Amino acid sequence: MPATDHLVIFDTTLRDGEQSPGATMNKAEKLRIAKALERLRVDVIEAGFAIASQGDFEAVKSIAESIKDSTICSLARALDTDIDRAAEAIRPAVRGRIHTFIATSPIHMKYKLQMQPDEVVEQAVRAVKRARSHVDDVEFSCEDAGRSELDFLCRIIEAAIDAGARTINIPDTVGYAIPEQFGETIRQLLNRIPNADKAIFSVHCHNDLGLAVANSLAAVSQGARQVECTINGLGERAGNAALEEIVMAVRTRQDLFHIDTRIDAEHIVPASRLVSTITGFPVQPNKAIVGANAFAHESGIHQDGVLKHRETYEIMSAQDVGWHTNSLVLGKHSGRNAFRTRLLELGIQFETETELNEAFTRFKALADLKHEIFDEDLQAIASDTRQKEEDGRYGLVCMQVCSETGVVPRATLTLTVDGKEHKVEAEGSGPVDATFKAIESLVDSGCNLQLYSVNNITSGTDAQGEVTVRLARGGRIVNGVGADTDIIAASAKAYIEALNLISKGGIRQHPQVADV
Repeated sequence: MPATDHLVIFDTTLRDGEQSPGATMNKAEKLRIAKALERLRVDVIEAGFAIASQGDFEAVKSIAESIKDSTICSLARALDTDIDRAAEAIRPAVRGRIHTFIATSPIHMKYKLQMQPDEVVEQAVRAVKRARSHVDDVEFSCEDAGRSELDFLCRIIEAAIDAGARTINIPDTVGYAIPEQFGETIRQLLNRIPNADKAIFSVHCHNDLGLAVANSLAAVSQGARQVECTINGLGERAGNAALEEIVMAVRTRQDLFHIDTRIDAEHIVPASRLVSTITGFPVQPNKAIVGANAFAHESGIHQDGVLKHRETYEIMSAQDVGWHTNSLVLGKHSGRNAFRTRLLELGIQFETETELNEAFTRFKALADLKHEIFDEDLQAIASDTRQKEEDGRYGLVCMQVCSETGVVPRATLTLTVDGKEHKVEAEGSGPVDATFKAIESLVDSGCNLQLYSVNNITSGTDAQGEVTVRLARGGRIVNGVGADTDIIAASAKAYIEALNLISKGGIRQHPQVADV
């Protein structure tokens, strides 16, 4: 294999992670996450699928212009138009990569591609050569490799390497693999392909059977030297291999893997919280590494052991991955410059002074309501400000909600629709239900409420509540997120944001099902 003294971390939160239903991010949000990934020292950031939409193209290009310490990658089908568009998007990058793919399993070749194996090999070679005409760093993926025939994988990979691919990715696209079998597949490929030493072998595992991390680690143990993963395991269907779990498993078990990543693990928890806030996908409390209970001990025996010697029940330090490092940074007496400086340290930069001033006003208002302002609060303020500044049909002016024991809750809201104010009222089974019914009495969106979730952003009874609302209409799913110290107000904000998102229309093309 090519000389590599570390395990390459290829983060696809901004591409595959965005394919989670409702997780679509705008350009500014993608850039914030990209900067967090750069602080993490991620080797390769897959910034998007440039040809999927104009928005995707602009996001990839913006990230390529801004990120200096990570390789910026765009996905492309094995088509000239895709590859050329990807090349254009990553052109500003200090280091750019084109990641091209084609399906290699019998079921995909027969029913999706409707191509013979010889034709698939020819198209793969042509795609890699075209990508190499733009950049030196080309990655080739065998889509649905987990269900592909080993002999055919050897054939197409050998041809792709000869054509100029320097990274070969073996995706378990549908989460079908089992660790022992998947690791053996990687071993066989490395041993059987004559020119395997000219490429780094990579894996990209999905979590349909809950085995994405296990399959990835099995591949690493057999010689894979790049893992494709996402923050919080975000991704379509059941998600992808979680970056934080891959990184800490390899780092914790050096006795088995004898290789490490370049990740600065202290930024793991902040990156996890940022992705959760932006996408509206909360992290479950028992999630490994980044869940609220990951380093909590309730059993008396466990507590006693940890107090006597931490390593009795903890195999890693909470501080090492970023827990308890976000101390109080600002308060009600903090000035505008201190506020701006801390935002920049968090990778948050507003495009206009108007946005910054609006965020500072929100910060001051929050500081009057709660004594301690944490980084998570600042992230929520930034997201909330950008939501307000973006053009949307609907807006919240003010609200009054009455909830009393023995009395039916009633909500009275003043909303804007296309700039015109309307006053609406409704009753409901609870204050949130009344609020949503009042909104719907005006907009009549025809949406189906699929999810309503509340999470506290920080600890304490004065903490901001973060509400996620998932709406579906006509096959399109969106997540709206709202934050406020008042849960009812946060709920209204989240519902209105979701309505604004779904009213914009425009379904993003999906690279895995697009025609080739």
